[in-house]
Amino acid sequence: MKKYLILFLFTTISFAQQKTFTNPILPSGADPYSTYYKGYYYYTNTLGNKLVLWKTKDLSDIKNAESKVIWTPPKNTNYSAEIWAPEFHIINGKWYCYFAADNGDNNNHRMYVLENKSSDPFKGSFEFKGKIAAKTDKWAIDGNVFEHKKQLYMIWAGWAGDTNGQQNIYIAKMKSPLEIDGDRVMISSPTNDWETHGALHDDVNPPQVNVNEGPQFLERNGKIFIVFSASGCWTDFYSLGLLVFNGGDNLLDPNGWKKSPEPIFKQSDKNKVYAPGHNSFFKSPDGKEDWILYHANSNPGEGCGNKRSPRMQKINWDSSGFPVLGEPVSEGIKLAIPSK
Repeated sequence: MKKYLILFLFTTISFAQQKTFTNPILPSGADPYSTYYKGYYYYTNTLGNKLVLWKTKDLSDIKNAESKVIWTPPKNTNYSAEIWAPEFHIINGKWYCYFAADNGDNNNHRMYVLENKSSDPFKGSFEFKGKIAAKTDKWAIDGNVFEHKKQLYMIWAGWAGDTNGQQNIYIAKMKSPLEIDGDRVMISSPTNDWETHGALHDDVNPPQVNVNEGPQFLERNGKIFIVFSASGCWTDFYSLGLLVFNGGDNLLDPNGWKKSPEPIFKQSDKNKVYAPGHNSFFKSPDGKEDWILYHANSNPGEGCGNKRSPRMQKINWDSSGFPVLGEPVSEGIKLAIPSK
């Protein structure tokens, strides 16, 4: 009888573990991103010196997922260092990885792309296809690619000129998954108080850098949004803002984008979650729930280093069809896993 009771308790505990999770989902990992394809989530985050892809049916259990090193850069190139914010996308049956990199000097950050002709990103090989840039070819990071009405677009964070001081959000059409069509259009710049926490105290950077970065396309019921990160990641004020498209069919019309007057997701002293930002979105396996993936720090003042950890929580929608992200959930709080 005792043996059966132990077995029952073990099964019950295992079942409970499968139904809930707690944040963070990994001990470290900034800029989390996932793509859902044929029953699996393909997850990645910034590692700095290589590109790694995880494969799982349950993002909340990413710590136990299969993983694979997709690409390690060759030494002494313009893209050998500071590999940031990779995203893996399946487009027309092929896989593409977009990422920012430089040669060790942040002033030279640009976007680059890899291509894998296999429909399974764990098979075939990712080939380096080169830089992907707008006509002006300025500093660029955090590229996000999406399709709207059969047209591919890229959005990213960039500098207006060649010197650091302010990061804006830009958009451009794409000729193909490997090439931007023409020039970029600026659709957001940091102007509000909550976007301009950016004081720096070092000998390398300007004394103040105002930041809009990490743009992510979001669409629901015909409404088009871009969620972006604001203020310096080195501050606890790093947060998420919202751009809403109110124009016609021309996403490149800067007047068609309206910014939320306040951040839609920010630090919570009460829940001890600091500098939440650089997010992405995903749906539950059954397609009924919308979730946010983001990184945050567990303590104030931890900045942009490897203490940032990936977290996830369900989001809601208000009566006007706008996303409601709520408040970052405390670590250790049990949450129901995405619905299957």
